[in-house]
Amino acid sequence: MEISVLGPFRATLTGVPVRLTAVKPRKVFALLALQAGEVVSVASLVEEVWGESPPRSVQTTLQTYILQIRNAIAAALGQEGAGDGLPHGAKSVLVTEPGGYRLDIHGGLLDAHEFDALSSAGHRALDRGDWTDASSFFGRALSLWHGRALADVQCGPLLEVEATRLDESRMSVLQRRIEADLRLGRHHELIGELSGLAARHPLHEAVHEQLMLALYRVGRRSDALAVYRQLRRCLNQSLGLDPSPSVEHLHRAVLDSSPQLDVDTAATVAGPQLARAN
Repeated sequence: MEISVLGPFRATLTGVPVRLTAVKPRKVFALLALQAGEVVSVASLVEEVWGESPPRSVQTTLQTYILQIRNAIAAALGQEGAGDGLPHGAKSVLVTEPGGYRLDIHGGLLDAHEFDALSSAGHRALDRGDWTDASSFFGRALSLWHGRALADVQCGPLLEVEATRLDESRMSVLQRRIEADLRLGRHHELIGELSGLAARHPLHEAVHEQLMLALYRVGRRSDALAVYRQLRRCLNQSLGLDPSPSVEHLHRAVLDSSPQLDVDTAATVAGPQLARAN
C-alpha cells in the first residue's frame, strides 16, 4: 500500500485507489495511515471521531467504520467483501489487535516517512557542511508535498495535531533548504521565493532574516532595511513586540555593511551565527 498524507489524503494498492468518501471512516483511516505499522487504540479512534461526546453505540459504530475501510481495501484488491480468510486479504492489511487496530502496508510507502528520511539526510549533510547535498535532500523532501497535510480530511483533535506538526516540519525543512542555497550563493534565485514567504508569513522572523540577507548580498541594501522595518511594524502592531535579538543583530550588520555578511564568511541564519562569530 502506498499512502499520501502530505496534501490530499490518498491510499492505493498496486496502483488502485482505496476509495473511501464518508467523512468519519476517512478520519479513522487517516489516523491509522499516519501510524502505519503501529497499533492505534480504540480510545484514540473514538477521540478523533467523536471527541469527548461519543454516542452510546460507539463500539458498534466504530466497528462499522472499520468494516467500511476493509471493504474499500478489498475492492482495491479486486476481492469480494472484507477478504475474510484470504492470506493477503483486507484483514491482513487492516489488522485487529488487542485494544485497537493496525494498518499493515506490507512494505509499502508512506510519504510522511519518506519526507522524514530525506529531511534527516539533509540535516546530516548540513551538519557536515555539505551544502549541495543538503539542498538536494531538502528539495527532494519538499517535492513530496502537494498542499497542507491531510488537506481534504475533516480533522479531529488527534489528526489536527499531526497535520500541524507535519506543516511545521515542512516549514522548518524549507528554511534549512534556503539556508543551504544561501550558502551556495544562490541569492538572486531565492529573492522571489523569500519575498512570497515573507508576504504569507508576516510575523515569521527567520524568513525575514533570510530575505534581508539575500537582498543585501545582491546589492539591495535599502530593500533589506525596508524588510526589517516592515517586520518591526507587523510585530509591534500584531503582538506588541520588537524583533528578536537575532534580527536586530542582522539589522545592525546590514546598516554597517559588515564583512561578516559576505557569502564566504557569513552564516545563513545571520543573527545567531554572527553572534557566535563575534
